[in-house]
Amino acid sequence: MKFTGMILAGVLSLFSTVAVSETFTFTAIPDEDESQLRTRFDKVAVYLSEQLGVEVKYIPVKSYSAAVTAFRNNQVQLAWFGGLSGVQARRLVPGSEAIAQGFEDQFFKSYIIAHHSTELAATDSFPVLNDYTFTFGSKDSTSGRLMPQYFIESNVGQSVDKIFKRIGFSGDHSRTISQVEAGVYQVGAVNYKVWDTAVEKGDVDTSKVNVIWQSPTYPDYQWTVHSGVDKTFGAGFKEKLTKTLIGMKDKDLLDSFPRESFVPASNSDYEPIERVAKAIGMLD
Repeated sequence: MKFTGMILAGVLSLFSTVAVSETFTFTAIPDEDESQLRTRFDKVAVYLSEQLGVEVKYIPVKSYSAAVTAFRNNQVQLAWFGGLSGVQARRLVPGSEAIAQGFEDQFFKSYIIAHHSTELAATDSFPVLNDYTFTFGSKDSTSGRLMPQYFIESNVGQSVDKIFKRIGFSGDHSRTISQVEAGVYQVGAVNYKVWDTAVEKGDVDTSKVNVIWQSPTYPDYQWTVHSGVDKTFGAGFKEKLTKTLIGMKDKDLLDSFPRESFVPASNSDYEPIERVAKAIGMLD
C-alpha cells in the first residue's frame, strides 16, 4: 500500500508539473501598426503571467481572420477582438465567452475622415459622400468597416458600391489615416481611439486630413476566452483571468490600448453587432 501510495503521489506530481508548464497563449486583431501592438501585448503577457502564475505568450497574427482562426483551432486561449471578430470567433467555438471590455468599448464610435482637397467640413448631419474614393480598414473590422458601412448605407439609402467611385481596404486604422492624409483615398472610416491617439502624438497632419463626421455609439472591443481553460489550467482559472483583466490598473498599460479601465463583458453585449452584420450580409 505504501508503494502504491508513492506511485500515486508521483503521478499526481507529474500531472501537476504538466499543468503548471502549460503555456497560456493569446492574440489580438492587428488593427494598428505591428510594432505598437507588439510593445503593448508583450507587456500584457508579463502582467498576466505575474498575476496568473503561468507562462503567458502573445502570438501576433497578420489579419483579423487569422486571429479568429487561431482562436477556433485553440492555438490561443484568449483574444483581444473587435466586436465583429469576437462574434465570429464565439460562433465557431461553443462555450467561449466575452469576459472583459474597455470602459470606452461600451460606447465606441467611428470617424469619417476626409482629405483637405475634398473641402468637406465637419458636420453633425451626415455628409454628402457620393462619387468620392473611400477606404475602409480591414474587411472584418467593426469600427473600420462594419459599422461605418451600416451608417453610410442607412443614411444614404444606397449600397456603398453605388455611393463611392472606388472602394479600398487599407488593412488597419493606422494605414487608413496615412492613405487619406496622402490623398490615396479622398475619404475613409477609422476607429476614433486610433485617430485621437495619433493626433495627440502629432502623427497626423490635420491640415491635410480632418474628421468630418462621428458615428452614434456601439459596443466594440473585448477580451474573449476559449471554452475549456479551467480544464487545462485548473478550476477557477477563467474567473481568475477575468478578475485579472478587470483589475488592470497600471496607467502605462491602460494608456497603451488606450483605455480608462476594463469592465465586465458578456456575449449578450455584442448582440447588436451580430444583428448589424447579418443585416448588411457579413454574417449568415
